Amino acid sequence: MTTLTRVTLTFIIFLLIQSLNAQTEVQQKIDSLQQQKQRVALQEKEALKKEVEAIVMRQKSGEITAEEARELKEEAARKRALNIENKLAILDNTIALMQRNGGVTDTEQDSTAYVTKIEIGWGHRDTENSRIFGIRYLDNNEPKPVVYDRRTYSDLVLAFGINNAIIDGQSLGDSPYELGGSRFFELGVSWRTRVFKNTNFMRINYGLSLQFNGLQPKDNQYFVADGPETTLETFDVDLRKSKLRMDNLVVPVYFEFGPSKFTETETKIRYSIRNQFRIGFGGFAGFNMGTRQKLKYDRNGERVKDKLKRGYNSSDFVYGIGAYVGIDGVLLYTKYDLNPIFQDASIEQRNISFGLRFDMD
Repeated sequence: MTTLTRVTLTFIIFLLIQSLNAQTEVQQKIDSLQQQKQRVALQEKEALKKEVEAIVMRQKSGEITAEEARELKEEAARKRALNIENKLAILDNTIALMQRNGGVTDTEQDSTAYVTKIEIGWGHRDTENSRIFGIRYLDNNEPKPVVYDRRTYSDLVLAFGINNAIIDGQSLGDSPYELGGSRFFELGVSWRTRVFKNTNFMRINYGLSLQFNGLQPKDNQYFVADGPETTLETFDVDLRKSKLRMDNLVVPVYFEFGPSKFTETETKIRYSIRNQFRIGFGGFAGFNMGTRQKLKYDRNGERVKDKLKRGYNSSDFVYGIGAYVGIDGVLLYTKYDLNPIFQDASIEQRNISFGLRFDMD
């Protein structure tokens, strides 16, 4: 599978996840309207019960006759039945609009607003708020409820930089891998969720990423898997290129901290991290999708390119720690694999990366 294919696959996964999130939000709204339908009859029956009790009290006090009381009860029952019928029709139409259009439409918003503006009252008219026949229609000039900021936002993540290995008993300066030629690349999607309701200082940043870690040996060496051991050996001719690449699919989780720009209007509240300082600490876990080695050299006057896709005893399960710091979506980024690069190796090596990360919303 080429890098372009993996990038395309990741983008498709991102679109599918976004689509699933949108469908989930719509379904949650539909479920809420279904619950409102269940409450409509109970509310109207409770209101009818109170009206009947009031009529009975009026009859007992001699204010109205038994015949008048019977007619008033029948009228109240008809009114409540019509209320139930009309409210259910409004809710059914709203649900149908949402299902047909796949989300919130202007018409659906108007219908929902209409439903939420209905309030059960008693049988008199209030000229200020248009209360007629027991239903109160609120004035359009009344203050609208505050729409709070979304708790979760999504980003496309792109990271790249230099790669190397920490080897037991050696310093990074003694590494057998080229510093400039060993590189990493990461592409994924992440979600950023505010932890607390009324502050955005702490967030959880989590997602799904493809990581490509490359190691380029020095001194004309290449990787050789001999049984359970993978070692570096000198190639028999001059190598123009020697590189090992490990492809990992991981789930990163970071705790992110930093200030936000707070804005509030009459209808909404927003927490924005645009142009704000951010710092994150956390880790990742996943699995190795494949390990391959690329060799380029000249033999007998011909240019040869070998692509060797083998296991090379690389770890199947990968996990590690990471951190980033920066402004807005431009971040310095580092990650360190806690798992050894090669399983059952006599000298353990662990991958380490430094570079730039871009969170693109």
